[in-house]
Amino acid sequence: MTAQTSAQTDPTGPARSTIDETLRAILRDVLGLSSERAAQLTPDSGLFGHLPELDSQAVADLLTEMEDRFDIIIEDDEIDGDHLETYGGLLALAEAKTATR
Repeated sequence: MTAQTSAQTDPTGPARSTIDETLRAILRDVLGLSSERAAQLTPDSGLFGHLPELDSQAVADLLTEMEDRFDIIIEDDEIDGDHLETYGGLLALAEAKTATR
């Protein structure tokens, strides 16, 4: 059984490692980050205000891509600065949203 299959049949949602891998892929695709740069992100890595690629338009694109790839809906009132401040904040948002779908 692959991780993808396991995540699809697991009622608790995808595993943290699957969410992390997908989120890093989204950052690579939306922001144009290299694989190496995306792989170096830690929970404390700064995002908005730290990555020049992540401007206000890129935030909208990033959230839209997260909705598409994770099959979730992110309401405007669910987003605050903490979610975009660090990679860990964004990962926590993705984990919370995938757990409730």
